[in-house]
Amino acid sequence: MLESSRLKKGLFITFEGGEGSGKTTLQQKIFSHLQAKGFSSISTRAPGGTPLGLSIRDLLLHQKNQFLSKKAELFLFLADRAQHVAELILPALNEKKIVFCDRFNDSTLAYQGAARYGNLEFIELLCSFVTDSLNPDLTLYLDVDPVVGLKRARQAISKQGKAEYDRLENEALEFHQRVRESYLHIAQKHPKRFVVIDTHRSMDEVFEIALTSIEHLIRESL
Repeated sequence: MLESSRLKKGLFITFEGGEGSGKTTLQQKIFSHLQAKGFSSISTRAPGGTPLGLSIRDLLLHQKNQFLSKKAELFLFLADRAQHVAELILPALNEKKIVFCDRFNDSTLAYQGAARYGNLEFIELLCSFVTDSLNPDLTLYLDVDPVVGLKRARQAISKQGKAEYDRLENEALEFHQRVRESYLHIAQKHPKRFVVIDTHRSMDEVFEIALTSIEHLIRESL
C-alpha cells in the first residue's frame, strides 16, 4: 500500500470527460483517498477554481440569457485558466503538492476547439500562452457515450435540485459527439499522458484503474 512520503516535485493530475462521465465524483473520491493517506494535495476545478473564476463560471455556464460569441466564450475560459494557474495551481506545485484539477486545456481544445469548429492550432497556442506552457503529468479521461452521459447528467440535475442543464450541457447531441471524438483524438496524440477509462464499468472499477495510474506516477516521484 502506498503511503505518504515527500515528493521530489509537485504533480499535476487532470480529470477530463464529457457531460455525465463521472469525472468530478472520481476526482473527489481520489482526493479524499490520498488525503487520508497523508499526501499533501489540493482539489480544484476549471472554470471556478479562484474567486475570479467563480464569477467567470457563472457567466459562462449559468447566465443563459447572456449571448456569448464563440470567441467571447473561448477567451473567458482562457482568462479563468490564466488566473487559476497563477493564483492556485503553480504555487501548489511549487510547494510539492499533488494538484487534482477538474478540466484543463484539453477541455478547451475539445469544446471550444473541435466542437465549435475553432482553429485548433491557434487555440492550442493560446492555451500554452495563458498557462505558461504548463502540462499535466497525467490526464485521466473518462470516456462515455454522449447519449448515456447526458442521461446521467439529467439524473444528477434531478438529485441536486437544479432547474435545468447549464449552457454546455444544453448543447445538441452532435456537439457532445464532436467533444468525445476530439478527446479520443487528443488521447491518441498524447498516449504517455492520457489514460482512457471506459465509464460503462462499475464506479469501483473506474476508481481502481484511476488510482493505479496515479500511484504509479507518485512512485516515480518519490
